[in-house]
Amino acid sequence: MASSSMKAHGSAGTWSAKENKAFERALAVYDKDTPDRWSNVARAIGQRTPEEVKMHYDILVEDIKCIESGKVPFPNYRTTSAGGGNMRDEEQRMRNLKLRN
Repeated sequence: MASSSMKAHGSAGTWSAKENKAFERALAVYDKDTPDRWSNVARAIGQRTPEEVKMHYDILVEDIKCIESGKVPFPNYRTTSAGGGNMRDEEQRMRNLKLRN
């Protein structure tokens, strides 16, 4: 019975913060040249299939492309400190950052 409830949780669309953290750590360990990468990442997460892990990765890559291309606007944060700096400079700096694969 426990394994069926774990499987039901694993097939849910929403990923928990704990699963996302395990996913991030596993991606750092199992790079793109690792044989059976998605199986290894899924095993590290515990309750996800290799197919779910690959789909989650593909969505992440697409999100990164949208962010880097400027399709996703930056939130309009207000500075809270007295010398808070220029938000436009911070925005530009963030746009120039490149995420590594």
